[in-house]
Amino acid sequence: MLVGGAGQVKLTKDGSVLLSEMQIQHPTATMIARSANAQDDIVGDGTTSNILFIGELLKQSERFLQTGIHPRHLVDGFDLAKRETLLVLNKMVRKVENIHLDRDLLLKVARSSISTKLERDLCEQLSNIVTDAVLCIRTEQDIDLHMVEIMHMKHKMQAETILVRGLVLDHGARNVNMRK
Repeated sequence: MLVGGAGQVKLTKDGSVLLSEMQIQHPTATMIARSANAQDDIVGDGTTSNILFIGELLKQSERFLQTGIHPRHLVDGFDLAKRETLLVLNKMVRKVENIHLDRDLLLKVARSSISTKLERDLCEQLSNIVTDAVLCIRTEQDIDLHMVEIMHMKHKMQAETILVRGLVLDHGARNVNMRK
């Protein structure tokens, strides 16, 4: 829960939303927030995990500093750990050809991203909708996500979310001959 300067209350578990609303002034906290925002910009998820991971690294670093270990040794250790982690992750990479044509894989990706944000039933519904939306706009070369627009209908419930294959005009047709 976040309370703004004017007393407005925002309830969210999305780390990116929290960071964008907070007024951070401490230099270390600013660095952590930038790291989390970069995570959100690049991956679109994982900001809270990123912050928790950085916090634990700082906590362990402080513990080692108090025992007299030189900061340079900690930095070298972080660098070594980064290299080893990248080696392990590169071994785990699974090359997928034509990912934008594989509905099952796209569905798994959508589900894993959405499941951290929503309840199970809504997650399943939206995963299917998001996957179908991506498949609607795919081409052989690329997927143009600018062709998908999310419209918020304030009078509707989340469970009423649907994918419209075409255009949605909330202000009526432009011409009497347009299809409904």
